Amino acid sequence: MPEGDTVFRTARLLDRSLSGRVLSRTDFRVPQLATSDLSGGTVVETVSRGKHLLTRVDGPTGSGERWTLHTHLKMEGAWRVHEPGQRWTRPAHQARVVLETDAAVAVGFSLGVVELLPRDDEDRAVGHLGPDLLGPDWDEHEALRRLHEDPDLPVGVALLDQRRLAGIGTLYRAETLFLTGVNPYLAVHEVPDLRKVVDLARRLLLANTERAAQITTGNLRRGEQHWVFERSGRPCRRCGTRISSGTQGPPGRERLSYWCPACQPSL
Repeated sequence: MPEGDTVFRTARLLDRSLSGRVLSRTDFRVPQLATSDLSGGTVVETVSRGKHLLTRVDGPTGSGERWTLHTHLKMEGAWRVHEPGQRWTRPAHQARVVLETDAAVAVGFSLGVVELLPRDDEDRAVGHLGPDLLGPDWDEHEALRRLHEDPDLPVGVALLDQRRLAGIGTLYRAETLFLTGVNPYLAVHEVPDLRKVVDLARRLLLANTERAAQITTGNLRRGEQHWVFERSGRPCRRCGTRISSGTQGPPGRERLSYWCPACQPSL
């Protein structure tokens, strides 16, 4: 599942390509929206909220309509923007949404969520989320309060709970905990400085909003970009100990964690 920085960059791409322009054609290729049509409406903006995308569209002048297209990439989804007439970069059968203006064609492929809401109902889609690490209204105090609500929860599980803070996925969980020396199986109350963990996660996400590659080591070379993520069984870049991995999370929603047993000891 994409991390918050990927969704943030996607929102920025859609915002730059569509905002302020009138939709000449829309095509919703999901059963529940098969008859929906936003053509004639003006795209106001696209913003990210954690791992969710909100594309806001005002209806034709005088209609009073204010819509929000809520999408989520899940595991396989992606938005791509093409010039009119340009061949799409992914197969047409994967398209779930098409938003077309005179200057651009935005196509949402293999989207995990496609939902059209009245603007005033956005909270139905994203109101449950905790503070957004990349949001303009980021609130560290509130994020820490939510993390501490369940002090016995393993920190590796808590960081992925989007209701506590929004935007961290398995990559940034693994890299942040390594860089702060925290074992993912420690309970939240056992983490010496949780604020430091949250602050570093935010700084890593912010640093990668300006580049497509998600780099945490500072090394741009392929295969050298991460400390522990997806490096199970390979030597730690710091101490040489073999990287461990294991699943964490509630049944049906388990995710792999990666850590160095020497650099991130359990208590």
